[in-house]
Formats: sequence, C-alpha cells, structure tokens
Amino acid sequence: MAFDDIISATDNFDEKHCIGEGAYGRVYKAELEDKQVFAVKKLHPDDEDTVHDEERFQIEIEMLAKIRHRSIVKLYGFCCHPRYRFLVCQYIERGNLASILNNEEVAIEFYWIRRTTLIRDVAQAITYLHDCQPPIIHRDITSGNILLDVDYRAYVSDFGIARILKPDSSNWSALAGTYGYIAPELSYTSLVMEKCDVYSFGVVVLEVLMGKHPGDIQSSITTSKYDDFLDEILDKRLPVPADDEADDVNRCLSVAFDCLLPSPQERPTMCQVYQRLAI
Repeated sequence: MAFDDIISATDNFDEKHCIGEGAYGRVYKAELEDKQVFAVKKLHPDDEDTVHDEERFQIEIEMLAKIRHRSIVKLYGFCCHPRYRFLVCQYIERGNLASILNNEEVAIEFYWIRRTTLIRDVAQAITYLHDCQPPIIHRDITSGNILLDVDYRAYVSDFGIARILKPDSSNWSALAGTYGYIAPELSYTSLVMEKCDVYSFGVVVLEVLMGKHPGDIQSSITTSKYDDFLDEILDKRLPVPADDEADDVNRCLSVAFDCLLPSPQERPTMCQVYQRLAI
C-alpha cells in the first residue's frame, strides 16, 4: 500500500467516498485495486486549531502503534505530508454504535446477545489498555467511538486525546472528552486516571441496553433499586430478554451502575468489570 494507492482509491479524497466527519476532519472508505478496504482518517488541512489537531494526530499514531488487540481498531499506516495528514486504519463495516442505536431498522437486529457480547468486548479492550505498562487512558469512550463489524463485534477507536499514565510525571490535564460521558470528578480535579474510563464505560453500557443515551438516569437510579426500573430501562424495540439472556442483561446493568458511582474510589477497575461480565 502506497500513498498513490490511497489517493487513487479515494479519488483524491472525493466527497463520494466520505463515510464520516468530525471536528478533526473526515473519514473515507478506500478500496484498493486488490479489493482490500481501509478507513482513511484525514485531518482538515486548514483548521483554525491546527496545532491542537496536529497534537491529536501525533497522539493517535503513537497510541495505535503501541497496541494490538482484537477489539481495538488497527493502524496500517499514516501520512504526514503538509497537504495530506491521514491515518490508514482497519475498515469496520457497520460504522459506529451511536448510528446503529439511532437506526430503527438496524437496532431491532441488534439482539440482546449481540449487545451483551459487545459490552464484554469493549470491557476487555479497555482492560487491555489499562493493563499496558504504563497504562493508557482512552478519555473518550463513547458510542461514537465504538465501531461494529458485520457480526456486531466491537472495536474501540479514536485515540486522539488518549493519555499514557506516567508514574514519574503529572497526570493533570485540561478537561477533554465528550459531554454526557465525562466522569464528574474531572470538572473539578482534571486528574486523568483509569476510573475516568470506567465511568464513561458505564454510560455506554446503559446506552447499549436502553437504546439511547441514559441522560440523567445514572444519577437518579442507584445500584440497590435499579431492578424496580428494569422494564423502563431496557430498549423497548427488542422483546423482553429471554431467561437465557436475562442473566447477562442484569449483570451488565449491575456493572453499569457500579461504574457510575460518584466517587471514583468506589468504582470497580476495568479488570474487575471484565471479570464480572465474563462469568
């Protein structure tokens, strides 16, 4: 795969090949002559916040080059040309989790077994990141940054604001992440720790099971009484979980509310989360 292959496959980044867009730039689908397909994440060339975007770009290259996990998007290459700054990544067919949940036709095919499997996949991926030496904190675990393949298996993506925790240096940082997923303590401490990802994961779990962002429900329902709200919580586009599905769904809900505890010290680690989900 060469630079010219990507330019040719995207017709020099023609809009017809664009499959996604964010504040950083656009994502293009690139199908090469040998039928290999990649996702090409191209930064805007003249963004007002060029220095910030360049930093995100370099961070994402550094992070993806370090990690290898089935449930984390793979990096195959990158280009740092002044006119073209892009990452060549694994192409994941179904797009992001948020779009799946927002699509009525697709959401009803996203059965309970597929949803609980996805939750375990994501938990395992974040556990892997936190177990790296030194640990890697994603800082932006959201439904928009979790991709699904044709079999509805999950892939964590977008490491542009990730941080490596270094024991011999400060882990304080400017507030970053996506509103609705950010751990509450970050608004007053700005201390980046693993438990920030744990909180975001809890929000995503509720979103998967509810079929929509939970909003304020995480603060209004405690772990001791969420059973009373079970029928109200679960996505009504799907049938009530069968007996063989109900245990997994209940386990995921229990984990979610533990992840959303206000005190980071009371939240489980991602390793503990994955162990509970993998039973």
